[in-house]
Amino acid sequence: MSHDAPASAAQPERASREGPTRSKYWWLRWAVLGIAVVVLTVELVLVWDQLAKAWKSLLSANWWWVLAALGVALASMHAFGEIQRKLLRSAGVAVQRWRSQAAFYAGNSLSTTLPGGPVLSATFIYRQQRMWGATPVIASWQLVMSGALQVTTLALLGLGSAFFLGAKHNPFSLIFTLAGFIMLIVLAQAVASRPDLLDGIGVRVLSWVNYLRAKPADTGVAKFREMLAQLESVKLSRRQLGGAFMWSVFTLVTGVATLLFACYAAGGHPSLPGVTVAFVAARAAGSIPLMPGGLLVVEAVLVPGLVSSGMTLASAISAMLIYRLISWIFIAAIGWVVFFFMFRTEADLDPDAAIDNEAACDHEKP
Repeated sequence: MSHDAPASAAQPERASREGPTRSKYWWLRWAVLGIAVVVLTVELVLVWDQLAKAWKSLLSANWWWVLAALGVALASMHAFGEIQRKLLRSAGVAVQRWRSQAAFYAGNSLSTTLPGGPVLSATFIYRQQRMWGATPVIASWQLVMSGALQVTTLALLGLGSAFFLGAKHNPFSLIFTLAGFIMLIVLAQAVASRPDLLDGIGVRVLSWVNYLRAKPADTGVAKFREMLAQLESVKLSRRQLGGAFMWSVFTLVTGVATLLFACYAAGGHPSLPGVTVAFVAARAAGSIPLMPGGLLVVEAVLVPGLVSSGMTLASAISAMLIYRLISWIFIAAIGWVVFFFMFRTEADLDPDAAIDNEAACDHEKP
């Protein structure tokens, strides 16, 4: 380097030798982690009685069935990661299997153990997909598609179980819900494969909105068409959609198997349709964001469902505790280990902010 060079030119080289400077909000990451530890500790105290009962149930349980339940619970998590990979691959975003699995384990722990977990989990998964190379539109599309696939397969499973049990309740509301989500999947696929279909509609809607706002008619049209152009990278064929749907079905099959094996471990012999209905009801109740992980809500739904499937009250409680210990606490514990070892150092990384800074720098160039 020449001695005549200005001092300002030497600053970047000096900074690179000294290492990255500490972020202005370096404390925020540790504050979030501290809050997470406090919340998890409080939750552990709240469920300590259930943990003690579950441990006693495990001591008297059939360990072969417990190990089988552990195996299918892990297989279910693997399937969730594969759904994410299939959908992203259709948009040209290649993700290594272990990264997809790790992200889903960590996101699941955020969703099931923290207040407001579903929102935190969706934000975390979105950011991971952006770091993998997905555009904002593609990342959002993947989240919508995977959620619609899960709801559709869950409705199919519940509808089939209701028919096997004699369809005592009116199934029409479930059929209409199922039809609505199937239409959502078809619409999302059509939009992804033919984004030009929305161009005319979107431009007309924007012109109306701009008219009401007293702005030029073409305001926002360029940004809208840029979003549509991002969707053109999605090439979700019927085969790929079918593969994602089958992985979604597999998540539910393994979920039911986890509950069924927990019942066997507790010494119960319930009917398969009854266990399936109990699983669907508990899964639906757990999706209501009242308590982290559906605490107390899932338990209140599972026990009566297992009793109606042919189990005694005592064995139903034991099966519920074993199932929750495996499907919630054990899986969440793995996810938090993965999060702290793989993702806690990425808290300061914001791909959208990096893109905005790059665009601002390009704009400032003469």
